[in-house]
Formats: sequence, C-alpha cells, structure tokens
Amino acid sequence: MVKATKQTVKQMKPRYEYISSAKLPTRFGLFNIHGFWDNTEKQEHIALSHGSWQASDTVPIRIHSECLTGDSLFSIKCDCGFQLEKAMQNIVEHGFGLILYLRQEGRGIGLLNKIKAYRLQDMGLDTVEANEHLGFDADLRDYHICKSMLDTLNVTEVELMTNNPKKLRALTDLGIKVVKRKAIDHGVTEYNKAYLQTKTNKLGHKFNLDKLV
Repeated sequence: MVKATKQTVKQMKPRYEYISSAKLPTRFGLFNIHGFWDNTEKQEHIALSHGSWQASDTVPIRIHSECLTGDSLFSIKCDCGFQLEKAMQNIVEHGFGLILYLRQEGRGIGLLNKIKAYRLQDMGLDTVEANEHLGFDADLRDYHICKSMLDTLNVTEVELMTNNPKKLRALTDLGIKVVKRKAIDHGVTEYNKAYLQTKTNKLGHKFNLDKLV
C-alpha cells in the first residue's frame, strides 16, 4: 500500500470548492450569497440565490461576469450594470432564481487591462480590437465552475437569462440542461450603443438597438 503524502493529498483536492453561505438583503429583495473557490486559478466566485426550489424545477439563472465599472461604479459605457439589476429584479418577481457571479473582469483580461482597453476605445478602437491590440483574445472567459456551483445549489435544469448564445453552448457542453434562453433587457445609451453593436457583429450577441434609453 502506498502511503499518502501531503503532496498526493494536495493533488487530490478538487478544483472547485464550496466555501460558505450567508443572507444578503438587497434593495431588490432577500438573497443568499454563496462563496466558491477555484484551487487552480486561485480565484473566488460567488452565487446569489433567491427563494427555494426542488431539483426537478427549472431555475432561472444568469451567468454574470464581474464588471466593477458597470456593476459598482454605475458606468454606462457598457450594459453590465443594467443587466445585473434586471436579472435580480426578474428573479425576485419569479419567486426564485440564481445568479452565478464570476470574477472575470473585462471578459477575462482583468481590471487594469480593461482600463487600458478603455483607453484604446477612447482612441477609436472597438472593444474587440482593443483586447486584441493588447495581445488577448476577444473573450477569455471560462464557465467550467458553473457546473460545480449548480450541482452544489441543487440545480439540474435552467432557463438562462442572456443575450450571449456562447453561454448557452458552454452550459450545454458541461452537461447542464438549458430549457430556454431568455433575452435580458439591457440599457442602451449614447455611450454604449457602438459597444453593443460590436458585441452583436463580432461576438454573436443578440440585442435590440432600436432605442436609446
């Protein structure tokens, strides 16, 4: 028999770990916040749940990548803050649901690189060109942790709130049953309309850009 060493025990540790949960009252309603840890990337992620469900229920969810500027600083250069608020409203109105909030700022390039990309956009590049000019792919996000988060929170099939079909494909590839993709309302402003148009033309997102808010 081979005796387990500290090194082998460390190697056996799962990549994704559930850490803890707590109540999180918000201006939209009462949520619970759940913490997760990625042992490979050394990164923390959270989920926000509202209400309760059975394993057989179809749960409305949103996968939301962190956007400090949009979510916390109220920027209208993007549509992130608009969509996060709308997702929370939709979930409370539905009675239950879940937001997977992934720490993937700037489609995976990080906050400081996103600021560099913003500077390039101020100079005339679009959001995809700016990321690529900095040496990154247009979208570096990874959704593998979503399976662990959904398993932990007893979700087996979902209605996905997104305008990005790539997220639907990512969940399906992970073996998650997506019953429906539901478009999520987004705030269109004079500052982000070109950004949304780029996401439509180059990243396959689906938007209605007819009106400015």
